[in-house]
Amino acid sequence: MKDFSVTMALVDYIPVIFFAVAAVILMRDLYNKMSKGAFALFAAGCIDIVCAGALKATYKLLYAAVVCDFEALNAMFFPVQSSGFLLAGIGILAMVCHKQAKSQLLAVAPPVFSGTFVFVALMVAGLGLMDVVLCILSVKLKKPAVIVLFALSFVCSLCMGYLSPQNFAQAAMNWIAEGVNVVGQGTLLAGVILLHKNGLEGLRLHNGEEA
Repeated sequence: MKDFSVTMALVDYIPVIFFAVAAVILMRDLYNKMSKGAFALFAAGCIDIVCAGALKATYKLLYAAVVCDFEALNAMFFPVQSSGFLLAGIGILAMVCHKQAKSQLLAVAPPVFSGTFVFVALMVAGLGLMDVVLCILSVKLKKPAVIVLFALSFVCSLCMGYLSPQNFAQAAMNWIAEGVNVVGQGTLLAGVILLHKNGLEGLRLHNGEEA
């Protein structure tokens, strides 16, 4: 039994709040003095420290309130907090020991990228690769008709890519996109179910594999 009280647990949040406020102030003040790498280490370390402390206080509160003994929150405290301090220490040490790149310190607004083309391209490429493999598996399972479902799924993904730059403030456009997405994901699911029912789990792709 641990001798925790609700008051003790609530008080345990106070140093966490204090450190969080101090960390925010430091990050704001030191941002223009740090390279991106140093600042990333420092910020990540501070976040780890705050999370570790908050979770530990939450563990005490749950225990004191007789909700549960969430031991994982207690066990992770030292590993997370210690690694956090290490990262924060390395980041702030780098600021004073190494000359920070001037190009990273100038308060110049970076160009704004608000397009979705990169993400759409990655989505289409990923789904395309997946559909190609599923078509190959359909042939191996002697179910070539299932290829139609995967082909339709891929066509729908292309349509989603075409629709992505449209104005989704309009309800009609949202309904169209949702309809295309439902069809695309529905045909993908249907094809996968058919492959499953026709022995996909036991399919041997290479000689020597267990069925």
